[in-house]
Amino acid sequence: MADSTTPEPRRLLDRQILALAVPALGALVAEPVFVLVDSAVVGHLGTEHLAGLSVASTILLTLVGLCVFLAYATTASVARRVGAGRRAEALQSGVDGMWLAAGLGLVLATALWLLAPWAIGAMGARGAVAEHAVTYLRWSTPGLPGMLVVLASTGVLRGLQDTRTPLYVAVGGAITNTVLNVVLVYGMGLGIAGSAGGTAATQLTMGAVLTVVVVRGARAAGATLRPASGGILANARSGLPLFVRTLSLRLAILLTVFVATSLGAVNLAGYQVLNSVWGLAAFALDALAIAAQALIGHRLGAGDVTQTRAILRRTLQWGVGAGAAIGVVIAAGGWWFALLFTSDHEVRVAITLGMLVAGVLMPLAGWVFVLDGVLIGAGDGRYLAWAGMVTLVVYAPVALAVRAWAPDGPAGLAWLWVAFAGVFMLSRALTTGLRARSDRWMVAGA
Repeated sequence: MADSTTPEPRRLLDRQILALAVPALGALVAEPVFVLVDSAVVGHLGTEHLAGLSVASTILLTLVGLCVFLAYATTASVARRVGAGRRAEALQSGVDGMWLAAGLGLVLATALWLLAPWAIGAMGARGAVAEHAVTYLRWSTPGLPGMLVVLASTGVLRGLQDTRTPLYVAVGGAITNTVLNVVLVYGMGLGIAGSAGGTAATQLTMGAVLTVVVVRGARAAGATLRPASGGILANARSGLPLFVRTLSLRLAILLTVFVATSLGAVNLAGYQVLNSVWGLAAFALDALAIAAQALIGHRLGAGDVTQTRAILRRTLQWGVGAGAAIGVVIAAGGWWFALLFTSDHEVRVAITLGMLVAGVLMPLAGWVFVLDGVLIGAGDGRYLAWAGMVTLVVYAPVALAVRAWAPDGPAGLAWLWVAFAGVFMLSRALTTGLRARSDRWMVAGA
């Protein structure tokens, strides 16, 4: 272990970053893969079934996305205590986080079951589409506690610098979900309800498997498994700022969709493709952010400020470098990507222009995502919450200006992406970058 004055060699640090980031990337795609499998299976039932799935899955993904704080807060808490040599306390904090996830999952599942017709109606679905959407949403609700426990337990394991176990569970879950969907939808004739039920069963199974792994670790470390009200409340308090931070990001995305919708069918179609590619790139950069979370939390817990700075510098270099490499692929391959998705010339042009902008700005996104991970790992959630709302306030008038004055035709999508990937990301880069330059986020110790 490095002392408090000598940073670890760069090559060793690179190996640590990759050992955490590569498995984390595989685990990150679990929920999108579930939706993709559901879409492939349900799509053969009919157009209205697929449309219902689209509406219902949007609600579910938004809900799960807002609860990602369960993973982030737990990672920071566990990593810091492990770094301080307090493994039993770290596992106890993780267990409390999982109890919080299970309780929150039960509450949200109940509420979603009762409010499903209203939620689907609020999304504008009507007739048979709404009927299928409500069915899918209700049959999915039993899986919510499982999915939230997956988030919390994954956070525990990341804090222990174990990203391989969540990867194995995610791969197993993807295979199980595929088999169950086919059997329940076609073999047993349950239709869209079978697809939702298969996914829910898979999520519960994944949560159970990860719980067993964490429980074994907790028992070995001497941590108790009983829910501690103080610990659960502490996890809720530490998670609340990260919930606000995530909410600001979700609102910015919703605002971007709102603007894209107003720019016409060509730009909206192009936005769907561009956003999908951007989301895929974000997974790769998020994997580096997760590595930063675990390493930063661990070194701050150990009181090693020098190594913390070294990790900050190196993970930022990785983030910008990965962003640049991904950006070249996106910018250069825009037209070829467009050919895969549409035969409409105008939509192809919109996608190409948008991907050119996205590719140029991808290094900035890499910087932002890694800095976000660093500050989350340091437990600086309160600052991130305020910064998130500030950047949303900065972005909103720029996005609305694009809605009002963007030129007609494919160029409108490019201007929207200048606003989102440029102005919004630059605002995040400035707020997080200024924080990282100071020492206020580097609070050492457990």
